Amino acid sequence: MIDKLSWIAVYPELVLLVMACLIALVDLGVKTSRRTLTYALTLLTLGAVAVMEASYALGGQTFYGFGNMVVVDPMGSWLKCFSSIALMITVVYGRPYAADRDMLRGGEFFTLSLFALLGMFVMISGHNFLVLYMGLELMTLCSYALVALRRDNAQATEAAMKYFVLGALASGFLLYGLSMLYGATGSLNINEVFNAIASRQVKHQVLVFGLVFIVAGLAFKLGAVPFHMWLPDVYHGAPTAVTLIIGGAPQLAAFAMTIRLLVEGLLPLAIDWQQMLALMAIGSLLIGNLAAVAQTNLKRMLAFSTISQMGFLLLGLLAGVVNGNQLHTESAYGAAMFYVLTYVLTTLAAFGIILLLARAGHESEEITDLSGLNQRSPLYAGVMAMSMFSLAGLPPLVGFYAKLGVLQALISSGKTSYLVLAVFAVFMSLIGAFYYLRVIKVMYFDAPHSHNAQPISAPADARIVLAINGALLLVLGIAPGSLMTLCAQSIGSIVNSLGV
Repeated sequence: MIDKLSWIAVYPELVLLVMACLIALVDLGVKTSRRTLTYALTLLTLGAVAVMEASYALGGQTFYGFGNMVVVDPMGSWLKCFSSIALMITVVYGRPYAADRDMLRGGEFFTLSLFALLGMFVMISGHNFLVLYMGLELMTLCSYALVALRRDNAQATEAAMKYFVLGALASGFLLYGLSMLYGATGSLNINEVFNAIASRQVKHQVLVFGLVFIVAGLAFKLGAVPFHMWLPDVYHGAPTAVTLIIGGAPQLAAFAMTIRLLVEGLLPLAIDWQQMLALMAIGSLLIGNLAAVAQTNLKRMLAFSTISQMGFLLLGLLAGVVNGNQLHTESAYGAAMFYVLTYVLTTLAAFGIILLLARAGHESEEITDLSGLNQRSPLYAGVMAMSMFSLAGLPPLVGFYAKLGVLQALISSGKTSYLVLAVFAVFMSLIGAFYYLRVIKVMYFDAPHSHNAQPISAPADARIVLAINGALLLVLGIAPGSLMTLCAQSIGSIVNSLGV
């Protein structure tokens, strides 16, 4: 007997799988270097999947499929919807860049991107340790291949090797931790693991031992200290279009996987994993901001910026439970979800500018390459300025409210150590403002270099998407309430299902 409910749970994944295979077949018979047909099919697929996930999310229901191995809930559906939109924007920005560098010749760019998104979807909806791990491996294997897509580029090949070696190590950590939990609880299902731990009949030492490895694996995927060493090299060495694929939608999938494991599965161990998250948050804020000050390459600067931003995200995750009290769970995890969504939106705009400024034979990724940008294109300079202001957390951009939400969650906990963390985070943000404002100074006050004198040109679709992207940073900053409420309600559905 066919379980119709199970198949409803994976309709978007089936669409992605079928269309990715179809696009790969179409690419075999297409010789053009710009791949106009497959580009259109990719955008159509991503748009259709985003609409499907939005309809699931608006339904507000939570249901399980395939023996409780897959879950469809508002949080997962919204994150998959936003992941699809993020990849759609990335493809629009990245297509001219990829075409100029012969990355579309074989057609793998679009196919691998869709398979990577499929892996993200499995990570977001997985409710079983093996399903989560399968989704993670599908996403990361596609990411390795995308980083190495420019086979004749030594820098990209080196970045792919570093990413592969360190990624395999992190996957091993995560898999070992999951196996320890399975050995302790006797189940791979997240709900059953939660119930087993809550019963207090499982050896605490074994659980904590496995938890350490799980947190290490999750920290690698988020890019948090001390598992951040891959991020600057991969961001810098990968083709910029691929850098945006890695730095955009996968952050949403990593956040969802963190919620599935630490909150849905291991919330009774919160007092243990919160200590680890606190140390990683402090290290990420400190190292990310201080190292970013010394960077001259814009991609490396944004990589260290990502590390510091993940420090703020971790602060939101550790503020959900205080001394066993779950009163702040919904607001804290909702603030963390809002933070990761707005961070991805801002990152898309910042890397979009780098992609659209690049041209054949020139990457335009040094900070000095932005000199005099306002004279050449007020639109590009304005969007980049809003991105930098948002990352710095200055009002009225959306990044200010994202940071404010996390700080409020910390302060409202009433715990003295969390108040100290909030003050430390504000101090680190002041340091971070320096390197963000430096980019704005270069764009508006420095004279253009001779190699920057060429006129800026970009396809109409990229310019339109860039304008909308920049406008959203301001609009969501002025009126953040709707998105904040959506995040809180999405997290609330998970919290209610746990009965906490």
